[in-house]
Amino acid sequence: MTAIKHALQRDIFTPNDERLLSIVNVCKAGKKKRNCFLCATVTTERPVQVNVVKVKKSDKGDFYKRQTAWTLRDLAVVDAKDAVKENPEFDLHFDKVYKWVASSAVEKNTFISCIWKLNQRYLRKKIDFINVSSQLLEESVPSGENQSVAGGDEEVVDEYQELNAREEQDIEIMMEGCEYAISNAEAFAEKLSRELQVLDGANIQSIMASEKQVNILMKLLDEALKEVDQIEIKLSSYEEMLQSVKEQMDQISESNHLIHLSNTNNVKLLSEIEFLVNHMDLAKGHIKALQEGDLTSSRGIEACTNAADALLQCMNVALRPGHDMLHAVKQQQQRFSDLREQFARRLASHLNSVFVQQGHDQSSTLAQHSVELTLPNHHPFHRDLLRYAKLMEWLKNTDYGKYEGLTKNYMDYLSRLYEREIKDFFEVAKIKMTGTTKEGKKFGLHGSSGKLTGSTSSLNKLSVQSSGNRRSQSSSLLDMGNMSASDLDVADRTKFDKIFEQVLSELEPLCLAEQDFISKFFKLQQHQSTSGTTTNETEEMDGGNLSRSYISGVPQTVSSEKDMIRQMMTKIFRCIEPELNNLIALGDKIDSFNSLYMLVKMSHHVWTAQNVDPASFLSTTLGNVLVTVKRNFDKCISNQIKQMDEVKISKKSKVGILPFVAEFEEFAALAESIFKNAERRGDLDKAYTKLIRAVFISVEKVANESQKTPRDVVMMENFHHIFATLSRLKISCLEAEKKEAKLKYTEHLQSYVVYSLGQPLEKLNHFFEGVEARVAQGIREEEVSYQLAFNKQELRKVIKEYPGKEVKKGLDNLYKKVDKHLCEEENLLQVVWHSMQDEFIRQYKHFEGLIARCYPGSGITMEFTIQDILDYCSSIAQSH
Repeated sequence: MTAIKHALQRDIFTPNDERLLSIVNVCKAGKKKRNCFLCATVTTERPVQVNVVKVKKSDKGDFYKRQTAWTLRDLAVVDAKDAVKENPEFDLHFDKVYKWVASSAVEKNTFISCIWKLNQRYLRKKIDFINVSSQLLEESVPSGENQSVAGGDEEVVDEYQELNAREEQDIEIMMEGCEYAISNAEAFAEKLSRELQVLDGANIQSIMASEKQVNILMKLLDEALKEVDQIEIKLSSYEEMLQSVKEQMDQISESNHLIHLSNTNNVKLLSEIEFLVNHMDLAKGHIKALQEGDLTSSRGIEACTNAADALLQCMNVALRPGHDMLHAVKQQQQRFSDLREQFARRLASHLNSVFVQQGHDQSSTLAQHSVELTLPNHHPFHRDLLRYAKLMEWLKNTDYGKYEGLTKNYMDYLSRLYEREIKDFFEVAKIKMTGTTKEGKKFGLHGSSGKLTGSTSSLNKLSVQSSGNRRSQSSSLLDMGNMSASDLDVADRTKFDKIFEQVLSELEPLCLAEQDFISKFFKLQQHQSTSGTTTNETEEMDGGNLSRSYISGVPQTVSSEKDMIRQMMTKIFRCIEPELNNLIALGDKIDSFNSLYMLVKMSHHVWTAQNVDPASFLSTTLGNVLVTVKRNFDKCISNQIKQMDEVKISKKSKVGILPFVAEFEEFAALAESIFKNAERRGDLDKAYTKLIRAVFISVEKVANESQKTPRDVVMMENFHHIFATLSRLKISCLEAEKKEAKLKYTEHLQSYVVYSLGQPLEKLNHFFEGVEARVAQGIREEEVSYQLAFNKQELRKVIKEYPGKEVKKGLDNLYKKVDKHLCEEENLLQVVWHSMQDEFIRQYKHFEGLIARCYPGSGITMEFTIQDILDYCSSIAQSH
């Protein structure tokens, strides 16, 4: 280790003017064992700088290089890990913690001890030595002994000191002057000793020669001591003089402190007084406005509003600790409370008077609206009251009891006012729907007011006097339990539609305007409710007042201001929903098809209201009424289906187009015109599906029961009518039913034609049916003529019975019979006749084919030709 230390001193530290004092061989803890050296060094120049240097061996050779250096001033902690057991591990805390493992515990202890000594001698810095044995650390000593300790340390530390350049030069000059300095060291040492003795003697002689100067110096020192004694005497007298001055200055200082303390307290007291005066002083003008301010004029309302805001600020000021104990503050707070109570009482009384006056003023305008289908405009009243909106907010924040009382009074007065207006409005609408008073009596209305007096059971007894005026006498056989849609003109339905739309158009802005006013006047936010309250929730009314859960200063069942707005609207407009239901019931009794108009209009208004606010009163009310309208619509469909099931036909007259088929056509045409671009198209499509299936079933039922008209004719005509209706209206949801109707029409047309054509050539038909039967039994076609019943003579005999004249006669009778079977309304006679002509020609060709195959070479032919058939059919059709 000594050789390494000398090598490091020579190669690394000497060029940097440093001395190496201690060294330890270490490697990093927990990693691959790669050794290096930690060196404790000091600089040779002053001020002395102490460093800890990390030196490692170069990878390319055997020389060492300096890698990292830290100053001892940056060292914060030396952790030896264990003060009792021998442990080679230790930590040095510089900018971060460096963990080392020494080659031996002895080297570690020596290095730590050197670090401690260097710190004590050069730095005196607070370095924490933890887990270090006390034996390694020397205790601090008084300053008198410190020098000797330091010198001792220096001897220990400086056990090796390298010569500097000047010393080396002097030694070389001295050795050059003595030739045997190297060959005979003892002689050289004796020579040096003799020279040293000569130098010592010369030094003594020099000192003895300077005794005279020493005596002079001693005399000067004695004189200096005398001067010092005189100065000390003067200083003592000065000190006695200054002692009294010091006492006076101490008194002045204490007095200044008390003055400063008093001044500080005065400043703080002034600050507190200014705070109370600035924040708890209400201007006389504000006090006068609160006590006597005019609440009828805009200027007076503004003055009262400003005064109320100022009062609220004074009352809500955040007092500092201890202010509430002051008597003046308590008096001022009591004065503010009295002012607040007095003004709140005066404001509530005035607003109650305004509410009452509004009811009287608005009642005077009802007469002019009684003959028009319009609702009175409340905008002027709302505009006047909105001037008090800020005062209502102040009242809500300061006296919630009076705010609650005003809210209830407003609902009470306005609910009675709106009830009169809305009932009169609906009475006008009912009169306009039913027409004159005389007509109104027919629907349960009497008097000029048009009030609905008939019970539900009496209204259900309304029936059609005669449903056959529009169609033939056979249509009157359909027993209608309710009013037929054909009994009212399109103009009447259009009139009803306009009246119903006007009713909804008048109600909607009225409700929206009132809801907007309530929100602004009573300062209720129209935000989205998160309380989970359903939109159909209604509050229980007790004696005309809302229950306590409606408005409360603490959370109750209603947890949002939006619910409060909706419930206030429910109380104020409680008559809208029953009046709408009564109007809907009247419209349904006038004409059950009015439910189509009402369903479309009501759906549109509900959709519009829900887009604005799905939880609002208007949306909820219209949604409830829409349920009633939808129920009436379903009832209308069910009644039509029921009427189809109960239909009875006459046994004496032909059937023709069945009444419910025509009814379906009328219903579909009306519905398509009403539901064009409507929101609830799905409801109509479901109704179409139910109705068309019922029509199909009922047509087949009537056809099976028909005695006067053949079944095929009933099926053919009615399904042709259904197919034509669906083709014209182009109802997308009934495409499958349209194809089915066309198929049934075609099938029954063909069946009717084949059945009817068997009569004009009856014997000929029977003869060839027998021929076909023999062929089917296995007889060859050319051998059929050998059968006794089907020989050539029998064939000629049958053919002679049907000359051209007889065939034409038979066809003419057939035409007349078909004409009797078919109804003029559907105009299918020519279609059927043309089909019969084609079928007759097909049978003719079939007979000729059988003659050619079964009677070859016989020369037998029919008495008439295909051209004759065409001429006969054309002539018969023209003659009729």
